[in-house]
Amino acid sequence: MTEKQSVVEKQEGYIPRLKEKYHKEVVPKLMERFGYKNIMQVPRLVKINLNRGIGYALNDKRLAEAALEELTLIAGQKAVFTKARKSEAGFKIRKGMNVGVRVTLRGDRMWEFLDRLITIALPRVRDFRGVKDTGFDGKGNFSFGIAEQIVFPEINIDKVPKVTGLDITIVTTADTDQEAKALLEELGFPFVRKEQKTVKQEQ
Repeated sequence: MTEKQSVVEKQEGYIPRLKEKYHKEVVPKLMERFGYKNIMQVPRLVKINLNRGIGYALNDKRLAEAALEELTLIAGQKAVFTKARKSEAGFKIRKGMNVGVRVTLRGDRMWEFLDRLITIALPRVRDFRGVKDTGFDGKGNFSFGIAEQIVFPEINIDKVPKVTGLDITIVTTADTDQEAKALLEELGFPFVRKEQKTVKQEQ
């Protein structure tokens, strides 16, 4: 077991708080709301993908390595570089260059990350009023962006060489966006409330 392995793996029998909430509270609520006949029909989380573009670091290995290390800290799992699939002369990109960093979370690490995202990171976003629900893809998956990586408590702002954002995609088994949104809402995901939308429209 390496030093970077999470506490989750070291505690035998440990169940992430949000995972326990899903099984005890969310599943019964969704079964009642959507009339599922079988518990296997209830939407569940599959994985969470985190991605950061590093176009700003194409010629600076130090910035690229910092982006990789930061995403590893945020995710609690080692991130990897994404490579350019083809050369783009206009952007001075050569095939095989590091153009981003990514990590895919599953299992307990996925649940732990989502919990920290909802309870700690998102509330630290400047003037946060909720996440817009426009990022669903029609297949039950939800994507959104965070403008500054410093909202994650794992990041020491004094050691950040450049403030940049990241993209997050939550993949579910839901058949529709409505079911996926209901799943996330029951887990506590802070979507912008309808009354907030109405106030903005009236203004």
